[in-house]
Amino acid sequence: MTIPRSVDLSSDVLTHTYDDMFNPPGLTNFLGTAQVDLDVFAVRSVNFPPYSHGDCITGQLYVDGRLARSYGGEVEVVWQPDRVVRSTTVDALSLRTTTACAPGRPAVVVQLEVEGTPGREVRIGLALASTATRSPTGWLRPEPPSEPNNLAAADGRVALVGTGESASAVSLQGLDGPGEVRGQSLVETTLTLDASGRARLGYVHVLAGTLEEAGEHYDACVADVPGVLVAAEQLWDQALADAFDPDGDGFSGSLPVLETSNEALRKLYWWGVLGVIWFRRDNPASVLGRTYDTLMPRYWQTTTFIWDYSLSSLTHALLDPAPMRRHIEHWIDLDTHAHFGTEWLTGGPVGYWYSVNDFAMTRLVRDYVRFTGDGDFLAAPVGRETARKPVAEHLHDWATAWRGLRKDHALADYGGIDNLMECVSSYVHEVASFNAANVWCLRVAAEVVERGGDVDRAELLRKEADEQAGHVNELYIEGAGFWHARQPDGTLFPVRHCYDFNIVGTTMADDLSETQRAEMVEFFQRELQTPTWMRALSPYDADAAFSLRPDHQWNGAYPAWPADAGRALFALGRGDVALDWLPGLAKTANQGPCGQAHFVEEAVPAMAGGARKSPPQFPYLIDWSCSSSGSWVSLILEGVFGLQVGLDGTVAANPQLSTLDPDARLLGLRIGASTYDVTADGVTAVQ
Repeated sequence: MTIPRSVDLSSDVLTHTYDDMFNPPGLTNFLGTAQVDLDVFAVRSVNFPPYSHGDCITGQLYVDGRLARSYGGEVEVVWQPDRVVRSTTVDALSLRTTTACAPGRPAVVVQLEVEGTPGREVRIGLALASTATRSPTGWLRPEPPSEPNNLAAADGRVALVGTGESASAVSLQGLDGPGEVRGQSLVETTLTLDASGRARLGYVHVLAGTLEEAGEHYDACVADVPGVLVAAEQLWDQALADAFDPDGDGFSGSLPVLETSNEALRKLYWWGVLGVIWFRRDNPASVLGRTYDTLMPRYWQTTTFIWDYSLSSLTHALLDPAPMRRHIEHWIDLDTHAHFGTEWLTGGPVGYWYSVNDFAMTRLVRDYVRFTGDGDFLAAPVGRETARKPVAEHLHDWATAWRGLRKDHALADYGGIDNLMECVSSYVHEVASFNAANVWCLRVAAEVVERGGDVDRAELLRKEADEQAGHVNELYIEGAGFWHARQPDGTLFPVRHCYDFNIVGTTMADDLSETQRAEMVEFFQRELQTPTWMRALSPYDADAAFSLRPDHQWNGAYPAWPADAGRALFALGRGDVALDWLPGLAKTANQGPCGQAHFVEEAVPAMAGGARKSPPQFPYLIDWSCSSSGSWVSLILEGVFGLQVGLDGTVAANPQLSTLDPDARLLGLRIGASTYDVTADGVTAVQ
């Protein structure tokens, strides 16, 4: 099996009880998103921009007049890209629901299957809620907009219409069979179990601008809820096939096909691919055309963060370079020193400056050029009228922007907690990571200007990079394996954070001594690595008591950090440590796409053998999935297969496959106009 179908990416059976430490799965049809709730039927966070519900929960199930979740008991959940299947037992009845987003429509459907004693009558009720609205501005907060709605019976349908005072949006929710509306918010029907003890019921939820528009979508879905489920699976099967097909219509590029007998290798590669496709948005309301969101289904919908996009940079460059180029140009137009991303309903900036932006933009341009072969992009004039110049000059500006961030020391001061990790109070000001990234950016800029013929400028940039590498090393703590963060007054705070390990390791490994490299790996293994995940911050760090947000703290890690740590291990000469870790990491790919964070096993027990996705509630505030999943593709291609692609289009590889699968192959790797296969023996041009 080389190209996955939706069913091949199914999660394990995930079991929870009410209000467990469980993040319920999300769904998308590339227009918008939805999330299942903690009971067996309800949905929440149904948002199809420009129309939104916020985090409204609707469709809570009643069985014979009693709230189903009040029975307690376990709910079993299985996610796959096109659907979520939930199962439980209530009052001697087996209940099973299948939830999906309707292809091409701003709609969610849920099919309920009931099994019990033949002939039994079961009263099924759904408590509905609505907060539908359309914001007159962009979505600039983590939560999508919402407003109080009134619910009213829909003429001629077993459904309720939700509208707010603004009358800017409408929700239409109801059943696909006979029933009635009870009170202000309940729709109810009675099912009679047939001779085999079974019955079914369909629910449809549409979010639109007018009742007429909502009705058209609603009636189409109500007419054939099982057909909607089939169509959703077909939509996802096609999207997955297109991702590996250079002639497919789904993407402007394609990813290489991985052939391997090693389950962990295959699972992590598919995990990374899926986690980028998952965030594709082809919504006609987007002023930017096709976009890729960063989080879903609860927070920051319609926003693309530069940092997260760059963490999946290689994947975007191979899979869908056309929107990648548009995003790069758009971010240059808006000044990357003034925001952390953009919002696609308006195209406007969102948030404050992130310290990573210069590094992220450099990485995005470099990956776009080297994988597409579009060297002319470097000469393309981009930017606001007053700052319009070739992309290569913008790249030079990013590579040297650190000069303006220096204070009393040679290194750049990257600001406070909001500019960096947000929940690590000591990781501020002169951190090793971004200053090491500056070394790498200077060398990239040198390569770019040298290609343009300016050898002298390139030599000066490389000399400056060497000098800055020396200054970065001044932050190293001898014998410890980790780094200081220097404060404006010169005070040195020891910080045991993975981001220094990841970025120093991947950007300037050759500027470290053999002793440093060995000590860094020892620190990683001793204080950060766990069997199926890793800690972002060592529990021995003085700041470990500051926050419980697991994306950057002691109790878990953001999904790109283990992947980037793996690439750092390869760069530091210890690929064996990364390879030994892969089977454990693959166990975490059992809950759907990467979460915004996963807990380490010591903080919360594993789920189905892997590091559990962290939940959305305070104090964790973690979304169910995150677009930096593409970092796992980078780990497999650049780490395990040792792929090296230059700005000039040269391709080489140093695979480390002997302990995993010496027969593993990457087929159909597209670099510019050429196609390559990569095996344990290296790279072979096939076209």
